[in-house]
Amino acid sequence: MVAATATSSTLSKPPSLPFNHTHVFPKTPSILPTLPRPAVKRLFLVSSKNPLSDVLSVPTAAATACDDDKPREECGVVGIYGDPEASRLCYLALHALQHRGQEGAGIVTVNNNVLQSITGVGLVSDVFNESKLDQLPGSLAIGHVRYSTAGQSMLKNVQPFVAGYRFGSVGVAHNGNLVNYGTLRSNLEDSGSIFNTTSDTEVVLHLIATSKHRPFILRIVDACEKLKGAYSIVFVTEDKLVAVRDPFGFRPLVMGRRSNGAVVFASETCALDLIEATYEREVFPGEVVVVDKNGVQSLCLMSHPQPKQCIFEHIYFALPNSVVFGRSVYESRRRFGEILASESPVDCDVVIAVPDSGVVAALGYAAKAGVPFQQGLIRSHYVGRTFIEPSQKIRDFGVKLKLSPVRAVLEGKRVVVVDDSIVRGTTSSKIVRLLKEAGAKEVHMRIASPPIIGSCYYGVDTPSSEELISNRMSVEEIRDFIGSDSLAFLPFDSLKNLLGTESPNFCYACFSGNYPVEPTELKVKRVGDFVDDGLNGSLESIGGGWVQANPNQIKAGS
Repeated sequence: MVAATATSSTLSKPPSLPFNHTHVFPKTPSILPTLPRPAVKRLFLVSSKNPLSDVLSVPTAAATACDDDKPREECGVVGIYGDPEASRLCYLALHALQHRGQEGAGIVTVNNNVLQSITGVGLVSDVFNESKLDQLPGSLAIGHVRYSTAGQSMLKNVQPFVAGYRFGSVGVAHNGNLVNYGTLRSNLEDSGSIFNTTSDTEVVLHLIATSKHRPFILRIVDACEKLKGAYSIVFVTEDKLVAVRDPFGFRPLVMGRRSNGAVVFASETCALDLIEATYEREVFPGEVVVVDKNGVQSLCLMSHPQPKQCIFEHIYFALPNSVVFGRSVYESRRRFGEILASESPVDCDVVIAVPDSGVVAALGYAAKAGVPFQQGLIRSHYVGRTFIEPSQKIRDFGVKLKLSPVRAVLEGKRVVVVDDSIVRGTTSSKIVRLLKEAGAKEVHMRIASPPIIGSCYYGVDTPSSEELISNRMSVEEIRDFIGSDSLAFLPFDSLKNLLGTESPNFCYACFSGNYPVEPTELKVKRVGDFVDDGLNGSLESIGGGWVQANPNQIKAGS
């Protein structure tokens, strides 16, 4: 346990904040739990499950064969104000968001004006237990689950981050990616800032600390005006919970309320459901929502353009029971499958899914085609990050470890197998081979998304464009590469037609190469190679984990 102490003047809330579009919601309880404010306060306490020397081992290629061929959503965030069991509710909400990040987890709570932080490497259940949560009292909390975009994941990069500055202390948890991170960091370092991590989230803390504005809310606005890219962020101070979403609304962030009046923010509605919070609305693009003893205030961060919400939330990232961007994820995926059955039919005997993300689309396909859906692949949920690999090489070992074919379903059958996406194509080829070795007469791949031709710069870990198989090959060439009898993707135009009038509100950069916010630094993370260990502070030390994007692919626009 490391403690930092300091004295700080108390910031009082100004009689009115200089914003347009200020609104106090009618459901706000008249009184929410408040925190005492001693004249002299310790700014924050930091604890961890792991010492800083702990490093999460890099999983072997076999261990992650199924998952490495998918885009990775980088994290999930939670914020809770006004519940005496805030840390425990935060813990449960992070469990619900575990699919968004499995490399690290952390919670910050406020108790007697002290921000207390516990973070650790691993799953939420690995990092926290009863005794750890007992160390996090208070009615105000934020939490974070993280997916490493790295070969190594150091504890110091696990959020939420907590920092002290001259007017108090602040904790932050961030979902997204800043496309101007390098420029911002270089400018801050030139001005004397010292960085402790390789995370772009730390830039936000430095911008807040160096802002010339006095009220904390204005510091947040001032900092966010300098950010370019995707960010859904929750902040906590000694007496406030603040949620912010970037002007394009790339990443999701929703607001709910528990029966006792506690306000909850989360990346997905599934987190609200688990802790029995009623969904109220999304945090709007370009909005700052402030929750304190005076209630809930909605502030306009800046004028915002047409929203550009990440379509991959509906294709892969979010849980089917979530409502994301105002649409049911389950219904979206079911309709994707129906479109595939209508536009790319094939004579078949059975429809199966690549679990788990392909299941709902496969159900839609089977219902529309009038063909039975069956479990032809069983996914093991008990594969850890470490295991004993046989010295004698077993072909497709990693896929076999996670997916087991059901011969009774497959043998002698013409099989349609539905998956959510194809990235590199390596896993798809192994799945096709697995099905044929189990006796499938024919294997027809149906993909519930358009071909991915561009890297993502907005908080999704994708390979460089050169590694994307759809950027290098035609559909027929991909079919030949993976060995299926036929292959069809969800047509891009059909996807947009399904979304109807909401279609312009989504980002399709990974399908079109048209980027709403141009990644001016023209760099993208290389999956599995970026050593995000925080050991070296200079940008050059992390340059080896980035590759140049293809400038010819980058076209600013919608």
